[in-house]
Amino acid sequence: MNQEPEKNFQNKLLLFSKETHADKRHKIELELWNAYGAERVVFVLDMAGFSLLTRKYGIIHYLSMVRRMQLIAAPILETYGGTLVKFEADNCFATFADTLAAIHAAIAMQLAFNASNLLTSDDFDVHISCGIDRGKILLVGNEDCFGDAVNRACKLGEDVAAAGEILVTQDALRTAPAPLDFELREVNVSISGLNIPAYSVEYQKM
Repeated sequence: MNQEPEKNFQNKLLLFSKETHADKRHKIELELWNAYGAERVVFVLDMAGFSLLTRKYGIIHYLSMVRRMQLIAAPILETYGGTLVKFEADNCFATFADTLAAIHAAIAMQLAFNASNLLTSDDFDVHISCGIDRGKILLVGNEDCFGDAVNRACKLGEDVAAAGEILVTQDALRTAPAPLDFELREVNVSISGLNIPAYSVEYQKM
């Protein structure tokens, strides 16, 4: 793993925090965006039931489920042209160049976990929720990502979406070609006091 992008990124952030002149801070900010800025579709997966399952069965039980999630999610991301950024706890962060590919990857994952759960007892069933947004983000060596689109995708996938649900922002959907091969249901989402137009992907009706 090449740690230079991360190291350089953190060093620049430190310089920014220490700089007292506004114009020099602005220059560092531009340098960061020029070096790490990218327009991407952000995909965030969250596993449902962490607290309940960990209390009921223990952390080893849940970590084994997390490992199953990783092994199922990674090849699906690759199949649909996604780039894995990181697995963090029971989350998966990835980026796509194309909104439709991200949505199709999310649908494929939901169906794959549904199929996988047929082979396990209920206490080992993996259920996921997904959030998708699009925007300009800071992408650090394909190992971490930051920005408003990351925050919104996290909010959708972790806090708003229910197990089995895929939520995508209107901003991301604007870049998807019509006609879509799935139905959408409008949902009300508030993030930090701001209403974000978003939709639930009704993939079970496909």
